[in-house]
Amino acid sequence: MTTKEFVNYFTETLSAVEGITLRAMMGEYVLYYHGKVIGGIYDNRVLVKDIPSARKFLPEARLELPYDGAKLMLYLEDFEDAELVKSLFDAMFEELPEPKRKKI
Repeated sequence: MTTKEFVNYFTETLSAVEGITLRAMMGEYVLYYHGKVIGGIYDNRVLVKDIPSARKFLPEARLELPYDGAKLMLYLEDFEDAELVKSLFDAMFEELPEPKRKKI
């Protein structure tokens, strides 16, 4: 499980990057950027979706499983560089589909 201390460190480190939100889910966190799912925090690791735009920014990133049965994701080991993270998330945002609208 991800610790509150790690989540606090992540949010404080990237506080200058607008549009990042987290949603707690079963001890882990889903990571959103301007409403689109971009990755998550799993076992104190920041993982992003394995899509071409992310691979371009993170060519050396390891693929890791967030949890059993999930798709492999790219490990964003150095998230302290807010400018890099914003550039990465902006590139990924364009490639990711719009969130599905909930039926009323």
